[in-house]
Amino acid sequence: MDRTAPLRAVYSGPPETWPPPHLDAGVTYVELAPRALPPAPRPGSPDEARARLGERLFSDPALSDSGQIACESCHNRRLGWGDGLPRSIGHDRQEGPRNAPALFTAGAGLPLFWDGRADNLPEQALGPLTSPVEMANHDLAAIPARLMARPDYPRLFAEAYGPGPITLDQVTDALARFQTHLDRPTRLDRFLSGDPRALSDQEILGLHLFRTRARCANCHFGPLLADGRFHDLGLSWFNRSFEDLGRFAVSGDPADVGAFRTPSLRHVSRTGPYMHNGLFPHLVGVVRLYAAGGGSSAAPDPARPVLAEAARTTSPLLHRLDLDEAEIAALVAFLEAI
Repeated sequence: MDRTAPLRAVYSGPPETWPPPHLDAGVTYVELAPRALPPAPRPGSPDEARARLGERLFSDPALSDSGQIACESCHNRRLGWGDGLPRSIGHDRQEGPRNAPALFTAGAGLPLFWDGRADNLPEQALGPLTSPVEMANHDLAAIPARLMARPDYPRLFAEAYGPGPITLDQVTDALARFQTHLDRPTRLDRFLSGDPRALSDQEILGLHLFRTRARCANCHFGPLLADGRFHDLGLSWFNRSFEDLGRFAVSGDPADVGAFRTPSLRHVSRTGPYMHNGLFPHLVGVVRLYAAGGGSSAAPDPARPVLAEAARTTSPLLHRLDLDEAEIAALVAFLEAI
């Protein structure tokens, strides 16, 4: 019997009539809903001039010390605002430690960077601008000076911000304004807005599993499909060659060893490879990781016993799942629609 047919009838109604999600205690769930995208700047306004300037700066390698690396080098619109690599390549062909996050929801108020070390986009911009393996600027004051020496930037900044010298605050503000408008409607948005044809029967089965037995809704919920928190999935590689302690590097709290931010799943099919280190090239690998109850990448370290114990303790939200191949395929199909 086709198990998807009854589900289409169930999920054709409003979300308040859907089956309750399978949630653990303490999860502050918000039901799935279409995202209301930020309104576009009014044509001819200073806001529009600033966003257009930000788009220009985003693609300009003049922001890097070498004149070779642009924001767009690691966040390409044709690659889901990432770069398609497990870990990004930057200054002097150095490989960075982490995967380039997608930017669709960069301006939506979620924590920024995999470890959440920036609270807003202007603050976030300073990270890659100064990182020795990214844009490698030793002196941030050199950036406005380089732009002032270009034939067109003084005029563009004056149109956007008024007369006067270019400032670093203007640069980071313009970049932020551009990145605030990168998201686009999805098929899930259409379905949640009342179009039952936007999802196939297989995708609706995936939606049902996502909210129930697959337990995805414990961390991925609401219009942004993210909880704004940090979780340890067992991928810290503690005391191994690719060790990354995640949120611990920011907080200093052993409870945060190996914890990384929950990424938004909007447009997730376009943003591979996946996880903070780009470990999984395809979504099916991500689903199988969760079905297995997470990873186990920690090795003993007598010199750091507290951190070693923390690295062995993964998120209590992880559970081994009883999913068959058809259900895994349905979850992947749903992820490709959101």
